[in-house]
Amino acid sequence: MSHEKRRSDRVMLTIPLTLKGEDAKGVRFVADARTIILNRHGASIWTTQPLRGGQIIRVVNLLGRLEGNFRVVGPLSPLTEKGGEWGVEYTDGKENIWGIQFPPSAEKSESKALLECRKCHSVALMQLSLVEVEVLETSGIISRPCVNCEVITPWGIAEKQVAMSSPPEETGMTDEVQQRVTGVFDQRRHRRIALQLPVLLRDYYGGGEITKTENISKGGFCFITEKTYHVGEGVVVVCPYDPGGLNIEVRARVIRVREIEGSNRKFYGVRYDTPD
Repeated sequence: MSHEKRRSDRVMLTIPLTLKGEDAKGVRFVADARTIILNRHGASIWTTQPLRGGQIIRVVNLLGRLEGNFRVVGPLSPLTEKGGEWGVEYTDGKENIWGIQFPPSAEKSESKALLECRKCHSVALMQLSLVEVEVLETSGIISRPCVNCEVITPWGIAEKQVAMSSPPEETGMTDEVQQRVTGVFDQRRHRRIALQLPVLLRDYYGGGEITKTENISKGGFCFITEKTYHVGEGVVVVCPYDPGGLNIEVRARVIRVREIEGSNRKFYGVRYDTPD
């Protein structure tokens, strides 16, 4: 879907909200929130309450005193101590708690993507709502039911498509790290810079870690960790990271993952996002 088409279906409007639901531990919460952008399928909202992809929340419009059930599609910005931006959509497509009439749209037949379950790796061509398109373009992962897994799982653009979109010079990043770990090298391969730098990574749900790079290139870097990331997932990184200095976060995307045999650790390849 074109950016022009998406803009025509969105309304920038701040509406105070109350969110009601249960957190990951099953504890009920009531939290303040506000809308940022509205569309016919739902909204992007800002709240300090951590949410989970796939969970159902009750959203109350404090201006119109209307409320409805929404599904959390996923984060639209990295979560910080000040809160985060989330994409939510109606569980019932006929609901409208905003009091705004949106024009008829053919978007449902136009917005489709080849998505892959990040747990069982099954692939399906799925219709996407406007909210899901926005979340995929930012955090890179949406939550949807998987027929094979029989639960809600993380879905992203099919891994082969993510790999095909990567620059040719980045394709060997995890291979070279594995060669150094195993001691088997391909001398014919063009070398990246084997450089270990401290790096800070944060995901869009507020999780993070400090680790080190195994190699770097102009477009990204490779690292090893026990933490789980998904191919296509958006992250923010600081490389090199200086605990006592001024650090600038840069948005990036996980483009490759490879397990280390006999270990809980994995190789990850990360590519910096570039502006359109």
